[in-house]
Amino acid sequence: MSAANSSIKPLKINNLLASNPSASPQFTSTIKNASGESVELADPKATRALVALMNQHAVIGGAAAHWGGPAAFAEIMAATHAIMFDQSPWYEAFHFINDAGHTENGIYALRANYGFDGLTFDSLKGFRSIESKLTGHGEAHLNPEGVFISNGPLGSGLPQAQGLSIADKKLGNERITLCALSDGGAMEGEARESMAAIPGLAYMGLLNPFVLLISDNNTKLSGRISEDSFSMAPTFNALETLGWNLITIENGHNLEEVYQAIQAGIEAAKSNPKKPVALRFKTIKGYGVKSTEESASGGHGYPLKPYDAGLTVFIEEIYEGNCPDVFKTWANDILASKPEAKEKAKPAVAVEKVQPGFARACDRAMKEGLPLFSVAADLQGSTGIAAFHKSYPNNSLDVGVAEANMVSTAVGLAKAGFIPMVDTFAQFGITKGNLPLIMANLSQGPVICLFSHTGFQDAADGASHQATTYFSAVSSIPHTTVISCATSKEAEEYMYAAVHEYKAQREAGKTPNSYVFFYGRENFPHYYSENASYDWKKAQVLREGAAATIVATGPTVAKALLAADELAKNGTEVTVINNPFVNHPDTATIGAALKKSEGRLITVEDHQVVAGMGSMLCHALLQDGHQFQTVALGIKGEFGQSAYQADHLYAKHGMDDLAIVSAVKSLL
Repeated sequence: MSAANSSIKPLKINNLLASNPSASPQFTSTIKNASGESVELADPKATRALVALMNQHAVIGGAAAHWGGPAAFAEIMAATHAIMFDQSPWYEAFHFINDAGHTENGIYALRANYGFDGLTFDSLKGFRSIESKLTGHGEAHLNPEGVFISNGPLGSGLPQAQGLSIADKKLGNERITLCALSDGGAMEGEARESMAAIPGLAYMGLLNPFVLLISDNNTKLSGRISEDSFSMAPTFNALETLGWNLITIENGHNLEEVYQAIQAGIEAAKSNPKKPVALRFKTIKGYGVKSTEESASGGHGYPLKPYDAGLTVFIEEIYEGNCPDVFKTWANDILASKPEAKEKAKPAVAVEKVQPGFARACDRAMKEGLPLFSVAADLQGSTGIAAFHKSYPNNSLDVGVAEANMVSTAVGLAKAGFIPMVDTFAQFGITKGNLPLIMANLSQGPVICLFSHTGFQDAADGASHQATTYFSAVSSIPHTTVISCATSKEAEEYMYAAVHEYKAQREAGKTPNSYVFFYGRENFPHYYSENASYDWKKAQVLREGAAATIVATGPTVAKALLAADELAKNGTEVTVINNPFVNHPDTATIGAALKKSEGRLITVEDHQVVAGMGSMLCHALLQDGHQFQTVALGIKGEFGQSAYQADHLYAKHGMDDLAIVSAVKSLL
């Protein structure tokens, strides 16, 4: 490569991407290229079968996994990789960016078929476990050999690819940028901005050849895009007006047509770099299995349960009854390894996710005539507000995969007199929705936010989905109350109280705060104390003892209580306090407990220690004149990673019940 401008000397960065595979794929499909020559590609059916099998291991471990996206992209990825791997080294000829993070397991499967980077079929069995670098969504910090730029939050990959293409042009690198994007990802603001910017910048001569690979199946996580939100067809049709060379491939599952289209698209981009190419492949989410093809979500999540006897039928259907023995044997080995069922002790208190509490509170408020209105961004089934949408469709709206749009839409509803609610995963709410949240309060249009999957609770999806800065991101926004819920009962009572406080403030001629609720993903007891009171902005004392005071919040309350049980076995009694009002700490209650425990304080949270709940609490206690010594347990400046369960990450990062026990002992 030669530099176009010798005055530009970029910093040297070692490229860690693995080189080209040394052999052809183990399972192949032969097609003809545009010249009529035979070309061997990795068989998309093998990709789908491998995705099903690797997902089965993840589900057995306790993790969720994706099926619909990688099934839709299988032909696109097979053709793209064959074209890239035809050049050596492939990464000097191409930048490959996968914005469609939900299809990353399909890429792992495809590359294991090649033996890329030493991947084997056995490597896939650890998918989403804490021991594997094959994370839920591709992460460069754990897998730099296979992932150039991390993916996960939809829409970011396209502007990142834009930047790579600009850099190549500046440096005179003869490289083509390929970016894979789903139609759901195309709903994000970042993606839409780049859709406009890329052809404009290319026309100005600022980009290298650019090819966008779109999988268009009218399906997002929760259902059909055109039915739940609005049609994306005008958006894609407008690409041509924006300056793209738009080419539509009607059958995105005809491997030969897909290969030839990508081949032609690359040649068109090379011949005229001023006009980027957008290849719009019409695909079917969940392709290869009739039940997932026909489901509203396209089988977004892997549909089989652990040790599901339907596994062999599932992979046989992918292969239309001619499944290779290696996959059938693998499936049978999984089913044969099913352990004997053990009778589980019935918990003293029923367990459930925190999520249903919010829907119950909203139902109570609606029956009282309060004007609640829910604006969702495709994840209402995961955040717990789907029941509200079903019961009150006239007070519900799904704007699609667009978190900033969601929050700002709610601001408009607030200004008209509604009590608006928004919901998404915490990671997306505090990042893509952060500026709109600030503007909500500045505009006196406050919103109620339901942000789930906090911290390591979104274990299997990996670091890109793990919000570990959620308290610090919003706690300092003026006129914002941050509540971290540990149980569904807590969620119901505090949500109900927030709605009524919002109403009371409006009726008094005042502007309410925005209320931001955070909560986990896994199951927890319905409550921790049957007689607990849920007083607004008050901490809950769940257990009393003089040895130390443990203050926890959200998912870590369970860990604090387990630690208290363990300490009590040796006669060490501690106080355990649930601190739900993170940026309004109840220093009176906590300070009184500290006096009884001679100032020994342990804070524990599923959040970065920097600027977290513990930091805010300690600052407030000091401001009130309390003296104490403390151990802060939380995440210490690291990203997370995929794991089957949050407990695996709590243990690794020193914030589980054993770590709490150790912290208490260190203060005694």
